Amino acid sequence: MAYRFRRADRLLKTDEFSSVFRLRQSRSNGYFQVYALPNGLDHARLGLVVGKKVAKRANRRNYIKRTVREWFRLHQHDFAGIDYVVRAKLAYTRDKRGEAMTALDALFAKLARCRASSSS
Repeated sequence: MAYRFRRADRLLKTDEFSSVFRLRQSRSNGYFQVYALPNGLDHARLGLVVGKKVAKRANRRNYIKRTVREWFRLHQHDFAGIDYVVRAKLAYTRDKRGEAMTALDALFAKLARCRASSSS
């Protein structure tokens, strides 16, 4: 099992982001809001949104994006065939990283349960 995060695993174009936002299937908590849309591919893709309102400084926004990408890279095999957009709602630093990743775990688990119940 390869744990890479290739270009093909990312949402890059505005249209790709827009289609995920349009569906509006989302879950949120204090740290993140996660949108999901089936993509018809054999792998999951990730898009990230970290606005200046969340973290004014670019290095803090980049840290949030880097940690979410790393989490997704390690868990992407559990989410095949779905596009996700993760929107950060609250900035965090190294001391709160574990708490934020636990919150992200919970959101993806909620979305998976929601998808399972709607497909049965």
